[in-house]
Amino acid sequence: MDSVIQFQHVYKKYRRGSTTVEALRDVSVDIQQGEFCALMGPSGSGKSTLLHLVAGLDWVTSGDILLDGRSCLAFGDRDWTRWRREQVGVVFQAFHLIPGLTIQENVALPLRLRGEKPEAVRMQTADMLERVGMSHRLGHRSHELSGGEQQRVAIARAFVHRPRLIVADEPTGNLDGETGSKIVSLLRHCAKEFGQTILLATHSLRAAQTADRIVAIRDGQLE
Repeated sequence: MDSVIQFQHVYKKYRRGSTTVEALRDVSVDIQQGEFCALMGPSGSGKSTLLHLVAGLDWVTSGDILLDGRSCLAFGDRDWTRWRREQVGVVFQAFHLIPGLTIQENVALPLRLRGEKPEAVRMQTADMLERVGMSHRLGHRSHELSGGEQQRVAIARAFVHRPRLIVADEPTGNLDGETGSKIVSLLRHCAKEFGQTILLATHSLRAAQTADRIVAIRDGQLE
């Protein structure tokens, strides 16, 4: 099985005033194609930082990350933009739906950014919303939905362009236990159906236990 992500002795440091904070320390781990991997650790452990590096939302201080065998150190701005647009789908804890758009328009955004034809956008968006059980809400806006419904829409948006990698940062953090379990099950179902890799950051053992593998992280180091 091929590795889609390889962390090689990665360090990430931040400056906070006169203090240097090490968010990640000597992290080395491989994520296989098609794997559902849970990063588990408490708040501030470094798991969100790790996801941000994979998605190109932040940069390593030292070390390297191989993405499909290519060093992230060789990526320019255009490479990162292409990586995020074509290869990565992101699910956030806070949903990040655009309030002024309908649910259908929110889910359509990744396809429109890729320049897909309007009819293809409409069909793929409707199909994905049906898969997550939200086809009855096409014309609604985010403020009209429950937290669980908003997260379903966010998942549809992350999956609609069929990226190879799904990065999910505490997707159940704002949800009750039952709704959170349904969301994690939905993530796993969609990834299995489309053959995608999932990297899930969570502090919930219940959520992590649904993964193929659990990688524990604490104080910026893998355990």
